[in-house]
Amino acid sequence: MATQNYLLLGQKKRMIENLREKGISDENVLAAFDKMERHLFMESLLWPRAYEDTAIKLTTDQTISKPSTVAFQSQLLEVQKGHKVLEIGTGSGFQAAILYAMGAKVYTIERQITLFKQTKPLLDKLAPSVITYYGDGFKGWPQFAPYDRIIVTCGAPEIPQALLDQLKTGGIMVIPVGVETQIMKRIVKISDSEYEEEDFGDCLFVPMLKERVRK
Repeated sequence: MATQNYLLLGQKKRMIENLREKGISDENVLAAFDKMERHLFMESLLWPRAYEDTAIKLTTDQTISKPSTVAFQSQLLEVQKGHKVLEIGTGSGFQAAILYAMGAKVYTIERQITLFKQTKPLLDKLAPSVITYYGDGFKGWPQFAPYDRIIVTCGAPEIPQALLDQLKTGGIMVIPVGVETQIMKRIVKISDSEYEEEDFGDCLFVPMLKERVRK
């Protein structure tokens, strides 16, 4: 086990160097990747690939996004310590854990009950202040709104109005928008009726779907 941990440590170091080469310059993001162990968010048989810059399919039939994608979205969010962040699509929990390591107060929503039950105990252990919720991401989580930041980790067919309403004035939302492929967008809320929108290139995420799934 000690040898394996040593190898994983070296692989994590190379992953962080790779993130720098790909344009990740936010030191808070890079420090979060150094703090969090990506291999703990997947089955042990997948650990040898844990720090590759690739998306990995998990046995839950879900995918953990590649590190550069998680880092890119995190950098676009411009998270500051103490920010209240809503995440739509908990998935493996790794993105929520990175935001936690960046000093954010994270609220995260998952629509699949099986995945929610699997990920919640992991986040409770590795990122204990993260608050998890089983619900419909299109509706957001109005109970704790407004949010300084909102991040969507699945491809939305359109920008949900409920999420815009729950974003604080001056807040930032990062969301991939599109059907078959998506465009990564960053939206800054200027007022209740004004928004600034920037595009950051094509991307590919699993689709954002409505309603909760009890399986």
